[in-house]
Amino acid sequence: MFWKKKKKDNEETPKSNLGRLISDLFSKTDNLESFYNELEEMLISGDMGGTVAIEIVDELRERVKKGNIKEKENILIELRSIIAGSLKTAEFLPEHDTLNLFLVLGVNGVGKTTTIAKLSQYYKKNGFQKILFSAGDTFRAAAIDQLKIQGERTGNRVVAQAHGSDPGAVIYDSISSAKSHGEELILADTAGRMHNKANLVKELQKIDKIVNSNMAGGQYRKVLILDATTGQNGLQQAEAFNDAVHVDGVILTKYDATARGGLIVAISRKLNIPIAFVGHGEGLDDLSVFDPESYLNDLLALK
Repeated sequence: MFWKKKKKDNEETPKSNLGRLISDLFSKTDNLESFYNELEEMLISGDMGGTVAIEIVDELRERVKKGNIKEKENILIELRSIIAGSLKTAEFLPEHDTLNLFLVLGVNGVGKTTTIAKLSQYYKKNGFQKILFSAGDTFRAAAIDQLKIQGERTGNRVVAQAHGSDPGAVIYDSISSAKSHGEELILADTAGRMHNKANLVKELQKIDKIVNSNMAGGQYRKVLILDATTGQNGLQQAEAFNDAVHVDGVILTKYDATARGGLIVAISRKLNIPIAFVGHGEGLDDLSVFDPESYLNDLLALK
């Protein structure tokens, strides 16, 4: 699977559901137009969204017609090829001998603080030991406390201010503190309230300006955390955050809890945002680099 998790006996791969439905669809109808219509509905129900599903099916229809393809196995190969061409990935590795700041974005409840802890664990295994957590979500006192707990859990220092403080000031202090302590990587939390998009945009743009002004020569990346179980709401969240500050990559949490994998395709194809990691559990090691080949095999129930 495209995440590293040991399956229990008789447990099916969640991502295979869509592929199984498509295979069943092949056996149910010899009418290609009916097949295309039902395939479109399946892709939409699999969280790809209407626009992306229509584009994929239209492209499949054109390829099949142009190539005079009739065997269902070859049609499935073409579908796989189209989806593969939509996927975008990104390698999110800090750079040695410079300061790196990864700004962690996402709405409340998607697992930002837990993912920050998982990222620190992943990067420590890849040779980055000096990591700082920045409590930039000052809107919720609980978020500050949660990040401090994760800092203790992972052995990382945390820069935080009082509840209600200016988040930009926290990020600024974090950069200054990391430089003075010789830390290599800052993982910065941010507020995720979505009830007022204008305020979200204004706040994130302010933070973005502060980071850009104080990270000369360093690496600055913006990573969006999405809950995979939210379906098309996840795509709307991605659009909102990408409008506020250009998102460099996405991490999908709770990916072991959904049988629908189309959100990845929708994000990559519609928003041109790459997928960096997938989360698949509560443990610190339950974070894996996104593997498009394994993802496609799972999505379409291929070996």
